Amino acid sequence: MFSRLKNFIADLSGDKSETIEFGEDDFRLAATALMVHAIEIDGITRQEENAKLRDILKQRFELGDEEIRNLIAKAYQKDHEAVDLYGFTSVLTRKFDQPDRQRIVRMLWEIVLSDEEVHEFEDNFIWRVAELLGVSTRDRIVLKKQVEAGRIIDESPLTDDKGAN
Repeated sequence: MFSRLKNFIADLSGDKSETIEFGEDDFRLAATALMVHAIEIDGITRQEENAKLRDILKQRFELGDEEIRNLIAKAYQKDHEAVDLYGFTSVLTRKFDQPDRQRIVRMLWEIVLSDEEVHEFEDNFIWRVAELLGVSTRDRIVLKKQVEAGRIIDESPLTDDKGAN
């Protein structure tokens, strides 16, 4: 309600700087929370991983720098509050079809492989997420090999208008 009032006042005053609200059921928040979890799971946060995260958010979610900062901050908060991965994966499963869920797994591999090392915790994490998203073991491994080989199949923006509602 407050955000609607704020937007109404901004419209009246002519302030066109739009702030995106990332709600609990926003696929971008769910996917980003999984990506920040992937960054932190091995206990070492590397610059390459953070740079890859920002690159993915800019390209795949078509966000600007301020929106990226806000989304990452909220994703870290949600990840630290979460007791399991289901809250995030259930949003993605509801919103996306199989090819887009595979794209999420590919994004996770891009984050994990950005430092050219795969820690066993990272590998196990992606396995668990893929299982929760309904992405097969075979597809998970194929996606990993594609990312390792530098073959990115689809870099188009990811939107929730193609998947299930």
